Amino acid sequence: SEEQLYAEALERAHEMMHKGTGCIEIKSGYGLNTADELKMLRVIRRLKESLPVRIVSTFLGAHAVGRGYSQTEYVDKVVNEMIPEVGRQQLADYIDVFCDKGFFTPEETARILEAGAKWGMQPKIHADELASSGDVVVGVEHKALSVDHLERMADEQLETLRGSRTMPTALPGTSFFLNMPFAPARRMIDAGLGVAVASDYNPGSTPSGDMKFVVSLACIKMRLLPEEALNAATLNAAYAMGLSEEY
Repeated sequence: SEEQLYAEALERAHEMMHKGTGCIEIKSGYGLNTADELKMLRVIRRLKESLPVRIVSTFLGAHAVGRGYSQTEYVDKVVNEMIPEVGRQQLADYIDVFCDKGFFTPEETARILEAGAKWGMQPKIHADELASSGDVVVGVEHKALSVDHLERMADEQLETLRGSRTMPTALPGTSFFLNMPFAPARRMIDAGLGVAVASDYNPGSTPSGDMKFVVSLACIKMRLLPEEALNAATLNAAYAMGLSEEY
């Protein structure tokens, strides 16, 4: 229920606060139908109002294809029903799409991001987690604030990101828990890019919101220097959440 979601999220948020986190991005994306996506976004709004940390909300209706729909039908539902309702109720700051092999194509992602932009939702995308397939390009073309994951990012995408406003965001906890490759953050920094790191705290892959653990993994597994890892978790993460003016 909405009340259960709020109570459980509140407990997790307090745990993250006690470990030092001051800004949290929370995404929807596990409902995959209009009613449940809106329910999660209402819970996020309530958390915004009741916690001293800064929270931004992201609509991730395009996390997977909802049960009972073809992919085309579901994209139509996200664009024509979910996004307008989220926009009318002003429930999301950002819009995200799982643009990857087996999920949503770059063309579908572009359509969803453009629909969200009409309602004032700034783009972010999941990119290059399972395969490198043009995901970063569509993010940069649509001025996404961040492209998140990047475990399978090819070196040629470094040039795509150079000079853009899009922050590459690595999620080392995902790699740790799913035994996947780590995002090439060292190569990104050596190529002159900024890099952010985040927890990806979610029930599908990463059962930890501990940013101290994330910073440690960034140093140990991604070969960042401590100063680089701290910048990635603070200054650059604030940029990736649109909060640089304040945090």
